[in-house]
Amino acid sequence: MMKKILTLIFLAPALAAVAQKPFYSSPDFSIYPNKVVQGKFTASAISSTEMKSNYQSPKNLYPSADIRFKFSINGRDNELPPGVMHHFTITSGTDASTPIIQFGKALHDTSSRKFRLAPGTRLLLRVDMREVMKSLEEKGYYEALNGDRIYRSDYKGVFVAGSTAPMSWDFDNLATHKELELTDDNGDGIYEILLTLNTKKDEKVTDTLWKLSRNISAYPQYSSPFPISDAIYNMSLEEMLKAIEPDSTFRTGKEWGGVWTRDISYSIILSMAFMQPQVAKYSLLRKVNAKKKIIQDTGTGGAWPVSTDRLIWATAAWDIYLATGDKDWLQQAYLIVKTSLEDDHEVIFDPQTGLVKGESSFLDWRDQTYPKWMQPADIFESECLGTNAVHFRANQVLSQMAASLGKPSEAKKYGEIADGIKKAINQYLWVPTQGYYAQYLYGRNYKMQSPRAEALGEALCVIFGIADKQRAKTLVQRTPVTPFGITCIYPQIPNIPPYHNNAIWPFVQSYWMWAGAETGNDKSVLESMADIYRPAALFLTNKENFEADNGDFNGTVINSSIMLWSLSGNISLVQRILFGLRPEETQLRFEPVVPKAMAGNRSLKNLKYRNAELDIDLTGYGNKIKSFLLDGKPHQAFIPATLTGKHKIKIILVPNATDMEQPINKVANSTSLNQPYVTLVENELRWAPVKGAAKYAIWKNGKLVETITNTSFSINENSYASYSVVALKAENDPIGSFASEPIEINGISSKRVYQLELFAAPAPYNYQGANGTGFVEISTTENSVINIPVRVVEPGTYAINFRYSNGNGPGNTENKCAVRTLFVDDQKAGTIVFPQRGVNEWANWGKSNSVLVKINEGQHTFSLRYEPYDENMNGKVNQAMLDQITLTWIGN
Repeated sequence: MMKKILTLIFLAPALAAVAQKPFYSSPDFSIYPNKVVQGKFTASAISSTEMKSNYQSPKNLYPSADIRFKFSINGRDNELPPGVMHHFTITSGTDASTPIIQFGKALHDTSSRKFRLAPGTRLLLRVDMREVMKSLEEKGYYEALNGDRIYRSDYKGVFVAGSTAPMSWDFDNLATHKELELTDDNGDGIYEILLTLNTKKDEKVTDTLWKLSRNISAYPQYSSPFPISDAIYNMSLEEMLKAIEPDSTFRTGKEWGGVWTRDISYSIILSMAFMQPQVAKYSLLRKVNAKKKIIQDTGTGGAWPVSTDRLIWATAAWDIYLATGDKDWLQQAYLIVKTSLEDDHEVIFDPQTGLVKGESSFLDWRDQTYPKWMQPADIFESECLGTNAVHFRANQVLSQMAASLGKPSEAKKYGEIADGIKKAINQYLWVPTQGYYAQYLYGRNYKMQSPRAEALGEALCVIFGIADKQRAKTLVQRTPVTPFGITCIYPQIPNIPPYHNNAIWPFVQSYWMWAGAETGNDKSVLESMADIYRPAALFLTNKENFEADNGDFNGTVINSSIMLWSLSGNISLVQRILFGLRPEETQLRFEPVVPKAMAGNRSLKNLKYRNAELDIDLTGYGNKIKSFLLDGKPHQAFIPATLTGKHKIKIILVPNATDMEQPINKVANSTSLNQPYVTLVENELRWAPVKGAAKYAIWKNGKLVETITNTSFSINENSYASYSVVALKAENDPIGSFASEPIEINGISSKRVYQLELFAAPAPYNYQGANGTGFVEISTTENSVINIPVRVVEPGTYAINFRYSNGNGPGNTENKCAVRTLFVDDQKAGTIVFPQRGVNEWANWGKSNSVLVKINEGQHTFSLRYEPYDENMNGKVNQAMLDQITLTWIGN
């Protein structure tokens, strides 16, 4: 007996050492069975229903006295070039004042020392606006650095944006923050604002203790040898309940009320179809309008069709059907998806590439993922990885729905459309040298790849089967992941504050984890699990996002706790990955994936599947099933959808670490170079040197023609050409900067460019045409058809666009993008969009997208029509002012 006691005494330290061994460790943080450690911060699981954390944001502990900011007219980023901002260091005391700064000229601080910002510091910012005001008075407008004209009638005020609270870099909403507007109280043209910095109310903090306060016993109960995992799962269940509104719909996040189409859909796909099928249904139906069309509720330039990822709704609806087997729901969802897709086929499909147009799915904050020069109309023309993956799956789902409802011809039709999009994604977006898909195609009359990685799109291509098995494995192995997780895009865009750029979103990480599981990559799955556990434990909530550089929640432009898709991803870690739940029409399959480092016995009790209740025990690690027992009897790794009542499942995995030993591409976070700003001077392209650039790639008509070291390039064109320049860090830089705004050369023939002025309306000052004379109004009631006679002298392919204004809303949100269909001689040519350009900014003129049309010599009628499928998300306001149509010959 004494021998046994002594043995236990001697073994105790060893057992304790094993218990304290991390199952994941990196130079930045470690995860133990019962805690997360990041530097001096620790989050611990006291039990499966209680956690504590001492995490504090570095921004609260060490606030910097280096103040970075820009001034802004009307809340736009229009004072300084991208990457340039004012720098002012407060070296001492609690009161400071900048020198008078001339608007448009950067203030450069010469201090090299780092100072800590004292609490309650007051800073007086002063800007000289006299040149701006003089231009507004004498010319009637001020021309910003980017060439945009701000008309006197559109001038709203001067604001400040910056990195130190109460300032922020949220230009899209800056004009609504009157507390950040400068004033000229004595009329001398010097505008001022007094800001109080580093106040308690500006600190962003998280809780230090979480203790379960809701009854979660009705939901699947998870237990494992990893207390931190169990506690995070239970916290996510509780937050799921907190996210349900009194009307039985899901709230998007603690800070974001209401249902948002993409948020609810991605959440349902991850886990809410299983966890809350009825709430999921109510939430999806909230995003359907009276005409049974899915609502695109957010997006650049007035939502749809600039933003076009609303069809992720279809996959969510299908997943609810797979989880419930509800045929009435299937019929209802089928009609909604079909009606919505038919409009999209008419409006956003590109017959040249077979891809769909519209900005990247969920990445709907223009400057965060696109070059500065791209206007909303340019973003409509982009053909993005994630959005095309969504449309592939939506058409595939509609085909499956049709087949289930006994509609074979419809099933065939949409199946073929899905196959076409899949083929186009692999043809136009795969980057062989990188081993993953490109972010998007972009440009104007000729498009080129942006070879950045786009995490959600890459993951969806694996999960949805767009990438074949080998390509999927390569993609997971070679897509860059950073120390705190996979960033939304890689590399980052310089001098853009973290949000989509330079940030990690836990829901995206969850989809990336799923992609790793699909390819059997042990290291990828474990890495993702760690990157999901770390923030949830340290912050004691499921945050919306966090900074890529340091993993802090405090550095992104906006953020929320209890974020629906983040908590849904955390629950999916247990259900979709560890236990491998794969619902199908007639069965529930099991494809568990357990990283070797997380081997052990785990259970999931009280899982509801249709009319069955399952208690599941899972043992081992890997992704190969050795034994599957249903109520103690051997069975294939599925249960039929017809199963009813309570049942026990026991799964034993075969250790197959060798099969799952695949690499990942873990790299330091990185930022690309700034894009060049190119001008045409006589027959030469010129640009200023880009800091860090060793070479410059010259692109002509969407193709690389030369790589050079100098900052000019001679051209001699007798025909149309479109040029862009990309800055490279080295000769073999595979990504480079964004391409510069295309410079179009029209060649020697003036017969190849037609500009026709449209002067149907008088020109009151507030609504004058760009040329100061007049315009044509288009709306659902006015000029629903405009016929324009054109005589073409030289045959060929023409790019056709319009100059327009749309003051019905801001450039980043709302739902009043004007949409029309262009016909040439009664033949449909394509879609023309007129996105919003600013609230009541009717004197803010810009160009629509271009439609490419092959035209013969002779007389033609161009017709701009409002078709039923052109109805936007507002339904009533579909309005713009037009004052010019331009036809540019671009080739034979």
